[in-house]
Amino acid sequence: MVKRTAPDGASLARERLLTTASELFYREGIHAVGVDRIVSEAGVTRATFYRHFPSKEDLVEAYLGVEDANIRGAFTGAEGSGAPPSQMLELVLHGLAEDVARHHTRGCPFINAAAEYPEASSGVRVAVETHRDWFRGQLAGLLEAAGHPSPMLAARQLVLLRDAAMVGGYLDGWDNVRDGFDATARAVVAGADPLR
Repeated sequence: MVKRTAPDGASLARERLLTTASELFYREGIHAVGVDRIVSEAGVTRATFYRHFPSKEDLVEAYLGVEDANIRGAFTGAEGSGAPPSQMLELVLHGLAEDVARHHTRGCPFINAAAEYPEASSGVRVAVETHRDWFRGQLAGLLEAAGHPSPMLAARQLVLLRDAAMVGGYLDGWDNVRDGFDATARAVVAGADPLR
C-alpha cells in the first residue's frame, strides 16, 4: 500500500490536523474524540482548525478521503506494474492483506465511520458509499479483464471477504485470519465456489 499521508499540496497545519485526527478517530472512535483534543494534539489553534475544516464532519470526510486514497494506491500500483489482469488481481489482494496487517488492526475505518453516522444522507455515509461503490467496481473491472465468469458477483464476494477479514483481524488477530483470507480470495478469483 502507499504511504499514509494527506493529499498533495495540503498545508502543514492541515496535514497535522488530519494526521492527528486520523490516528485518534481510528484508535478511539470518531465521536469519542473532540475538536479540542485534536487541536491540542496537532498543536494548532481552533481558528486554524476551522479555516481548514468548517466542521468536525468535514474533517471526518477528509480522514475517509485519505483512507480512500490509500486503497486506490493499491490499484494504481498494480496497474503500473504492467502485469496481466490476473497478476494485477494478485497484487491488489496482496496489497489489501498487507494494509489490514499493518494499518487496519482495529477494523475497517469506513465501517467504523458508518456505524457512528447512521443517517444515510450524511456526508460521511455518502463518502463511505462512494468508496465502496468505487472499490467494488474496480475489483469487478479487474476480474472481468482477467476473464472471470461472474465478475460482479466475485467483486461483491471479495468486498465482503475484506470486510470480514478486517473485523476478524481485529477480534482474532491477523495471523489467525490471513490464511483464510488468502485461500478464500484465491478461490473467488479462480471462479471456484469458496464454500466447496
